[in-house]
Amino acid sequence: MRPVRCKSLSDRRRLARAPVQAAVAAAVGLALYACPLSCRAQTEPSLNDYLPPSEPEVSRDEWRQRIEDARRRAKEVARERREHPELYKPIPEDPDLVATERLLRDDSLQRGDIVTTKKGMFVYQGRSDQPRRDQDFVPVNPKPVR
Repeated sequence: MRPVRCKSLSDRRRLARAPVQAAVAAAVGLALYACPLSCRAQTEPSLNDYLPPSEPEVSRDEWRQRIEDARRRAKEVARERREHPELYKPIPEDPDLVATERLLRDDSLQRGDIVTTKKGMFVYQGRSDQPRRDQDFVPVNPKPVR
């Protein structure tokens, strides 16, 4: 057998990769051959695959009873909501209280920052290593115009 002469750099690279490609193909073929047929085939899931292992399979009558109980509870809740809608209305939040809480939780505030609220402008005088308090916000008194 005559040695193959490579004229271009791309031919030499292709021939250099050939043993690696052959080894990879052989490894894949061996893995497919060694793997039993059951690991390659997908099986249909059964009901037991979805139930926790501690719970036995329920009978058809028990299953129907569970469905009827759930329907009864749903009807009771629907009736309760119709009879007492005031109990299920959302409670409107006070926008001032929400803004104040958001301001107290803001971690980006630094000493000397100025914040504006409906009550006026305030300078933050607190420290970053301590929790925020209402007393950390000092009102800004505007200077009189001359």
